[in-house]
Amino acid sequence: MTQDDNYQKVVDSLKRRKKGATVADICAATALSLHEVRELLPKAADEYSGHLKVTQSGEILYYFPDGFYSRYRGLGAWMKKAFGFCKNALKAASVFLFKVWIMVMLVGYFTFFIALALASVILSVMVQSKSSSSSRRNVSFGPNLFSLIWRIWFYSEITRPRYEYGRAARKKTPGRPMHKAIFSFVFGEDDPNNDWEERKNRAVITYLQAKRGIISLAEYMAFTGENSIDAEKSILAFCSKYGGSPEVTEDGTVVYRFDELLLRADSGSFAELSPPVKRLKTFSFNSKSMNGWFTVINAVNLIFGSYFLFQSFAAGQLITEIQYQSASYLYAFTHLLMQTIIAEPHNFIRIVLGFTPLLFSFFFWLIPLVRYFLEKKENGEIKLENFKRIAFGKIWSSPANVEINNLITPVPECRPENPASAGDRAIKELGAISAVEVELNEEGKTLYSFNELENEKRAIEKYRAAINTERSKLGDTVFDSGQ
Repeated sequence: MTQDDNYQKVVDSLKRRKKGATVADICAATALSLHEVRELLPKAADEYSGHLKVTQSGEILYYFPDGFYSRYRGLGAWMKKAFGFCKNALKAASVFLFKVWIMVMLVGYFTFFIALALASVILSVMVQSKSSSSSRRNVSFGPNLFSLIWRIWFYSEITRPRYEYGRAARKKTPGRPMHKAIFSFVFGEDDPNNDWEERKNRAVITYLQAKRGIISLAEYMAFTGENSIDAEKSILAFCSKYGGSPEVTEDGTVVYRFDELLLRADSGSFAELSPPVKRLKTFSFNSKSMNGWFTVINAVNLIFGSYFLFQSFAAGQLITEIQYQSASYLYAFTHLLMQTIIAEPHNFIRIVLGFTPLLFSFFFWLIPLVRYFLEKKENGEIKLENFKRIAFGKIWSSPANVEINNLITPVPECRPENPASAGDRAIKELGAISAVEVELNEEGKTLYSFNELENEKRAIEKYRAAINTERSKLGDTVFDSGQ
């Protein structure tokens, strides 16, 4: 019988027991070995959102108050996965296309507007030098604007080359490509915590290997920063993934045991809690001058777009020479140029050169602005999670006479905006698994004592000390395929 068949037998047996079941109950119902049942029960608890109870006799009772609705299988789970996949695929495709579009729009409109302005200025100079007073009235942008455009386009930090010589040139690192810099300005950088689950699991495994394969719920909370309810679900999933099983000490304390993680050739480890820290999100890795130039370019597009949108309504369709003479020179020049290609150029100017770049410029500034506030909120949540990990670890290390100010750390990633409120929240969440005693010391400071946690800590250390470490040693080599 395969492992999947044995797992299904365990699940079927659990479904028949509405009030829950112990390992012995499942063994009696399925005739599976104790080792198999202990390995499969956490997997079932993870899939069907099970919970644990400790009876007076010290046995663990698995119960499922939400029924047997699989988180990973069935039509509902499949539809959820399919929806999530389609959502992520659509989001990735939309973001990619939008990134390409936004780069083309920013650079393309800026280039076209500058070229259009330059062409109109050059034509204006030519007309002024050759035409008579009877020619059409020319409203040029003047030499000052011509000089400004020339400087922006040819001498900006984005387009002009850098000339470095000697040692400085050899040490000069190449800048970011423009398309990546634009993406960074609008959409930000990649999530710095993409590897968070891997880093967290590595830290937990290393801790388990240093602590004889035993971990408590409070210790696990110090690695995840989760409250007791979420941490209980999370640790059952961790048991399912890494072959762990919950057990009860002589004092009635629930521990989670991972014997197979101890069978390693590398003996390096650490002995104290060392929870990983989530990284804060960065708005952009671009230099301030680079983002400043993107702002200037977008402002140019905004000015030209507003100008053409306004003129398309104010001047409209230009037909007679009087209309051309009374219209703004740049609009008249653009209208005349577009008239050689399009029958009704004023509508083209209104939509393509007016409304579109105006709307684009608005979103080019709106998206980073919204992202700034969203990332600020996310960084606040990251700081709170990191703070709780540090606080849980400190309380576990010394459960008696805990003062909130002692939980605060100067590390920026672990310091929320309101440390006192965060400390109070950490004490309440850890107090959900251990009663808290509150008292005032002689200085009037509030102290919190987790006496139950202290007892649990002693019970776990006693349980760890009783584990035979010889079982986790690999022993001498009895066979080597290389010999």
